[in-house]
Amino acid sequence: MPLNTLTPSPAPTAPPRAGLREWLALFVLILPVLVVSLDNTALSFAVPQLSAALNPSGAGLLWIVDIYPLMLAGLLMTMGMLGDKVGRRRLLLIGTAGFGLVSLYAAFAPDALHLIAARALLGVFGAMLMPSTLSLLRNVFVNDDERRLAIAVWASGFAGGSALGPIVGGWLLEHFWWGSIFLVSVPPVFILLVAAPFLLPESRNPNAGRLDPVGVLMSIFAMLPLVFGIKHVAAQGLDPVAIASLGFGALVGAAFVHRQIHRPDPLLDLRLFTRPVFAASVAANFMSVFAFAGLIFYMSQHLQFVEGKAPLEASMSLIPGAIASIAMGLLAVSLAKVVPVRHLVPLGILLASGGYLLGTTLHVGSPGIVIVLVFALVGAGAGLAETLTNDAILASVPPERAGAASGISETAYELGAALGVAVLGSLLTWRYRAFLVLPAGLPAETEAAAKNTIGSAMSKAPELSPVLESSLVEATRRAFESGVALTSAVGAVVTLLTALGVWFVLYCDHRRSQSPTS
Repeated sequence: MPLNTLTPSPAPTAPPRAGLREWLALFVLILPVLVVSLDNTALSFAVPQLSAALNPSGAGLLWIVDIYPLMLAGLLMTMGMLGDKVGRRRLLLIGTAGFGLVSLYAAFAPDALHLIAARALLGVFGAMLMPSTLSLLRNVFVNDDERRLAIAVWASGFAGGSALGPIVGGWLLEHFWWGSIFLVSVPPVFILLVAAPFLLPESRNPNAGRLDPVGVLMSIFAMLPLVFGIKHVAAQGLDPVAIASLGFGALVGAAFVHRQIHRPDPLLDLRLFTRPVFAASVAANFMSVFAFAGLIFYMSQHLQFVEGKAPLEASMSLIPGAIASIAMGLLAVSLAKVVPVRHLVPLGILLASGGYLLGTTLHVGSPGIVIVLVFALVGAGAGLAETLTNDAILASVPPERAGAASGISETAYELGAALGVAVLGSLLTWRYRAFLVLPAGLPAETEAAAKNTIGSAMSKAPELSPVLESSLVEATRRAFESGVALTSAVGAVVTLLTALGVWFVLYCDHRRSQSPTS
């Protein structure tokens, strides 16, 4: 064929830009994120009142906080695939309705066991929300720049909820009972149920793989024994129960990995982790949330028990960190245009490491600016790393696989939140009990309560004589301070090593991509 008869290939057309409907849809997609973070942050600040009202054990208190993100982590990949199959908007609406109803159950839970059950159910319905929002966002915003901005705004919902949760929750705790914090999610749930059918398009993957109920159970029964073992080591030491629990979790986890490798349509596509950028992004995603969730859990107790602040007053110290997280998440969109992501992601984790390092200096009467800076550094680091890693994970797959990819992203997020509380909270509990020296003459019931948690000790202190009350408060505060210092030091080291590891992987991948032989 003569050259001049060839028809030139049409120039590739740019993806369509978002209009008013798409940006309104983004507002709706932020609501589930806001609900989840509101619940988690408000719950952290309700620990003192919850401890006094329900009198949970130290392990029970950690389970109240942890069971929700654990159920999320165990079900997110499944719900991502289910959304691909039955429709992401449909699954979002089901999860929203269930989340609202179970929030009412949690608000009126009569004891710690019922509250743990309610939190577990919240995790089931919450798992329907998160991958649906992120995968719908991937399908609504097809322009790369707009998608990155939308993800930054979406991710800021976590920090926004972290800021609103303590303020609203603190006000509720000063005027109502501890269960009122669960009612905060009801108004956003109502708005979402009304607006979503009009603003969100339905999307699904017609070629979605089969669900794997066995794999779902294996993922849950791998995580629960591991976390239980971590908590048990903190409470009882490395005894046969802890060894058996950790060993069982590890064995089930290994079997889960083997099953996923050999299935044609796995819950977790482990082949994605052979890509250095993907693997490093998931690790950074996990660790940034690990740092932020663990910090909120024990610093909320430090502010109230050690510093003696009321819930609303204590919550104000969290706001700068939330603002820093939002600001850095939004700034990440512009920074990524001039600074390589391989530098920005490790920088975010380094900021969190600096915050933890500063946290080692905290003690009774620490200047307020120190506490503010701790939260601001960790929050800014989490905001920067989270925005960029979510975008990297989501952009690595075609739109029809968005549900599964967002399931992996959200699994890293929720697993980081669960293990941040479990690992750092257990370390704090162990140090508190090891360092605690109680005054002589305490009633047996008060002594047992004081060895359980600082919250239990503070609730019993007013029943004592003034001299014993003062001695007990001083002893528990010193023990808790010691726990905060050790936990902050471990957090600083772990995040520093993560930052160096992520930078090394991303740097090596960049050098490999620039090599003439690649």
